[in-house]
Amino acid sequence: MAGRGSRLRPHTLTVPKPLVPVAGKPIVQRLVEDLASSFVGEVEEIAFIIGDFGDQVEKDLAEIAKNLGAKCSVYHQTEPLGTAHAILCAEDSLDGNVIVAFADTLFRADFNFDKNLDGIIWTQQVEDPSAYGVVKLDNEGFITDFIEKPETFVSDKAIVGIYYFSDGDNLKKELRYLLDNDIKDKGEYQLTNALENMKAKGLKFKPGVIDEWLDCGNKKAVVYSNQRVLEFDKEKSLIDSSAKTDGSIIIPPCFIGANANITNSIVGPHVSIGHNTEVVNSVIKNSVIQNESRVTNAVLEDSMLGNKADYSGRSSVISLGDYSNYSS
Repeated sequence: MAGRGSRLRPHTLTVPKPLVPVAGKPIVQRLVEDLASSFVGEVEEIAFIIGDFGDQVEKDLAEIAKNLGAKCSVYHQTEPLGTAHAILCAEDSLDGNVIVAFADTLFRADFNFDKNLDGIIWTQQVEDPSAYGVVKLDNEGFITDFIEKPETFVSDKAIVGIYYFSDGDNLKKELRYLLDNDIKDKGEYQLTNALENMKAKGLKFKPGVIDEWLDCGNKKAVVYSNQRVLEFDKEKSLIDSSAKTDGSIIIPPCFIGANANITNSIVGPHVSIGHNTEVVNSVIKNSVIQNESRVTNAVLEDSMLGNKADYSGRSSVISLGDYSNYSS
């Protein structure tokens, strides 16, 4: 999660994209919790590979690991040199059973970690595979080829960014080989090249199947992911007991955080309201509003407001970053 998330600006000017909340939880927290709950056995360590995001981000990540009873390790990628380089930044943690996940997407899947396999690579069929790494399969369902962003069609099974390795040392050796020999593809050190080398040495990989793949790369995608996660969780209690909804109508599913104050408003469906946020005389649907913000006299749809933002005005589709003020 070392990238700056430029497609999601202004929301990533103050926090990395994986810490942007969806339905009240940071994206990376949801991903880690889903993977940990699916793995049969103890998750001993959670390693985060980040850029220079500051002490508070590292404290937030440590809290995510602590809540799952795991050791937290934080590594830094200071140059954007590709996926293989990023993962090797966590070289000291690549031992035993290893799950690698790119933390800017959410998934619905049956994560079955078959420890009898050398590895599992989760995939989904896509219309345009040229933007992804893809895999080809043999008649027995084993992966025969890994191709990074093919310029001509070879497969529509895209690698979605979750990998399981029964022995992380195999992965570590191949990543190190790429860097030591300066082997790049499209100008970067690619994980798919390491996977191809592992396969050539006899390791066998099978694909895992993703039921739903939610990109969180830009504002529109985050708002849609928020909608889908709220639908997944609609049987749960999503409104904090300390939230106040005086004179308001809440149309579920919605997430409403601690000490939120909603007055004379209609909120929902598919709205997330962060902690200590105030909404007055407004109508909001299909939107994400983060913590300690204020919305007054507004009609918002398909919108995203950051932390400590202040919006007042007429009907609008808006993306307003942290600490920003807007009135129309």
